[in-house]
Amino acid sequence: ALDIQPLPAIYTGRMRKIPLIRGIIALIEALVLGIKTLLYSANMSLEEEEEKISGGFVWAVVALSLVLATALFFVAPLFLARLLAPYINSSLVFHLIEGCIRLAIFVAYLKVMTLLPDIKRVFAYHGAEHKTINAYDDGAPLEVESVRGYGTAHVRCGTSFLFVVLIIAIIVFALIGRQSLWLMVLWRIILIPVIAGLGYEIIYFGANHSKNGLVKVIIAPGLLLQSLTTREPDDSQLEVALSALKKVIEVEQNAEAA
Repeated sequence: ALDIQPLPAIYTGRMRKIPLIRGIIALIEALVLGIKTLLYSANMSLEEEEEKISGGFVWAVVALSLVLATALFFVAPLFLARLLAPYINSSLVFHLIEGCIRLAIFVAYLKVMTLLPDIKRVFAYHGAEHKTINAYDDGAPLEVESVRGYGTAHVRCGTSFLFVVLIIAIIVFALIGRQSLWLMVLWRIILIPVIAGLGYEIIYFGANHSKNGLVKVIIAPGLLLQSLTTREPDDSQLEVALSALKKVIEVEQNAEAA
């Protein structure tokens, strides 16, 4: 059975259509809904007599995730790059090195995640979602037999979004230049929403021009990185993805008709 829950207005309102702002909302949406979905799955697997995970716990996990992600992917690379600062005269080279460290941490993090059995199953459902959306975008019948042959990578994937965010961060921080350590830390925290907004616009543009040769080259690394966050799904996982998509289509059609 499908569990259907309405999205909060922030995810569907007017602000979702404003360039840059919609990227910030997309980042919040991915984090909040992703964690809520995983915890919902955990609740479903608990025995009735076991204590269920509360909404307060969800928001605590979201807050902790934001802090850890900022520390791991934005602050830690800066401190590591600073170790090489005495040997680097160029601000551009310094920020390129910092960006490479950031990308390496990101890829290593994803690689570690693939070693966890439960996450492998999540990634298989992720692959099923992509296959289903690819089939839908292509106008193919939404049936297991037709969806099965599509790829597990998708241009609008959150993995590609995060990859683009990390690349944009290199450019933005290089433009700011080298300053005192704590001022650079402050900039890296403050500018995360701005960078997320820019990243979303690039992904949005790429999705709308995915047939263009130059765009294909630009989006290729993000698609390649999805080999870490997706797995080939089985038919039962495809059926789950198909059921979810069909329900979304039904809800949207009913909303338009109302």
